[in-house]
Amino acid sequence: MNSSPSYININKEWDIVAARQLARDMSKKLGAGTVDQARIATAVSELARNIYLYAIDGKIYIEAIEKMERRGIRIVAEDNGPGIPDISLVMEDGYSTSGGLGAGLPGVKRLMDEFNITSEEGKGTIINTIKWVR
Repeated sequence: MNSSPSYININKEWDIVAARQLARDMSKKLGAGTVDQARIATAVSELARNIYLYAIDGKIYIEAIEKMERRGIRIVAEDNGPGIPDISLVMEDGYSTSGGLGAGLPGVKRLMDEFNITSEEGKGTIINTIKWVR
């Protein structure tokens, strides 16, 4: 059932809305409940917003996956921005460089079932998340 990923280029504010809508539509097709649809859409919105604010350019990949009889949605945010010098710092609740609430990446991690981040200064960041359908 693993589908080829759909993706949205993120380089303008409206792309955030498009990525959010694509994630909501795909999670609905997978049979996710309305609460999980909202969680997924919120996580994608945050990831896309981070690309827009900090990296200027990147992509959000969204794909349906199946693993050991479980169905889910994988979201990968990939950018070629400045990278994150201190991942542990950005994963602290309340940390913000944009003056926001600082719910950002820690919030995404809480909304999703699996979360992995890799970043290299000067090269960019890749965030890989999965939400399993209950």
